[in-house]
Amino acid sequence: MDGLATNLHFHGLTVPPLCHQDDVLDTLIPPGTRPFEYRFRIPPDEPSGTYWYHPHVHGFTDPQVEGGASGALIVEGIERANKTLAGMPERVFVIRDEPLRNPDAPPSKESGAQPPLLRDPEGDILNTGTGGGKPARDLSINFVPVAFPEYTPATITAKPAEYEVWRVLNAAAVTYLDLQIAQGGVPQAMGLVSLDGVPITKNGAIPNRILWQGHMLVPPGSRIDFVYRTPPEGTRATLLTAAVDTGPAGENDPIRPLATIISRADAPDPPSKLPAVSTPLAARKLAWLGDVKPVRERKLYFSEQPSNPKDPNSPTLFFITLEGQQPKVYDPHSPPDIVVRQGDVEDWTVENRSHELHAFHIHQLHFLLAGWNGAPVNDTFLRDTINVPYWDGKSPAYPSVKLRMDFRDPNSVGTFVYHCHLLEHEDGGMMGAIRVEPTAVPRAK
Repeated sequence: MDGLATNLHFHGLTVPPLCHQDDVLDTLIPPGTRPFEYRFRIPPDEPSGTYWYHPHVHGFTDPQVEGGASGALIVEGIERANKTLAGMPERVFVIRDEPLRNPDAPPSKESGAQPPLLRDPEGDILNTGTGGGKPARDLSINFVPVAFPEYTPATITAKPAEYEVWRVLNAAAVTYLDLQIAQGGVPQAMGLVSLDGVPITKNGAIPNRILWQGHMLVPPGSRIDFVYRTPPEGTRATLLTAAVDTGPAGENDPIRPLATIISRADAPDPPSKLPAVSTPLAARKLAWLGDVKPVRERKLYFSEQPSNPKDPNSPTLFFITLEGQQPKVYDPHSPPDIVVRQGDVEDWTVENRSHELHAFHIHQLHFLLAGWNGAPVNDTFLRDTINVPYWDGKSPAYPSVKLRMDFRDPNSVGTFVYHCHLLEHEDGGMMGAIRVEPTAVPRAK
């Protein structure tokens, strides 16, 4: 295992964690060997939406993804889950981050007064808490760089006043996005139809649902599909990310533009369009996850500490720990931290005991948000990635989310991982392993 070996993780897909399918623990492909073939079957009931793929070599995921090794993957048929989308043009946007191209450049003249520049032990620019300042990473959209300090945006040319489906993948290694579309300084409506690859229809119980919002928070690894009506002819709008408060120990993610949207009658058509005729999806066989009683509950927590306790500026160690165990940096050679049985549903409470925002992600399945900071939540979205707010160092209770974990699908059988999807944290040890036993294996006593 080194920085030259690689593999692929098919983020969000219900694909078995097996070699040549979606194994990231034992599959390591060095350079110079014969081509390695991935071959797997997308399940017939895989939700239609946006997924993605990227390398997942422990210790080297961050630099490989920052280098651009990622891509969107679309499971077609979203118009079958939401017939109002039938016939709409669609666009796919992949937003990545990379080290600053101009790290020593002063802020642009339009930026005004700049907050002090502070760095964490890894050298990343710390969150200023002001919404401005130099970013920790530059961003790009579909490989068009939008670099500090000028932030020259990409250009999207669209036909005027036309409804389109926009699919956005946050393929950044560490950067959070709070996406908005502004026209004349006014946020425009964005109609969410799918989150992390799953239509927001609650397994068809809320058909043709569109949730209109003025902005959408997209953590690293997450995806959104939304409806947007392009501006009137001759006008412009701006796709931007607002500032994200990542906590006093988090990276700086300030406000910045990503693309200018220009409406012209002679604009070329988007590269693809959803089918004009939609046939309803078959009813899902499994009960809605929110209606299933969990068989057990667990508590996990994010935490951090300096590698040298006597030196607060020493490199940071990152942990995700099962309650009752000792915090430890992930070791791929250790036995799984958690063992469950296929067919079970569990509730996991994930706490954040650190001073920066973390994004919990698990392979092979989606989960349901069942609680937020100890209060029940009647959520209707399935996800594979979720923010866990940072601890302010004063509150008596740590911020937490309660997640209903779904191990009913036979494709989840095997050993795979859960981790923070800020890849610098994952590579630094903030990851654990879980083994899902097949139903034929007797339960442990």
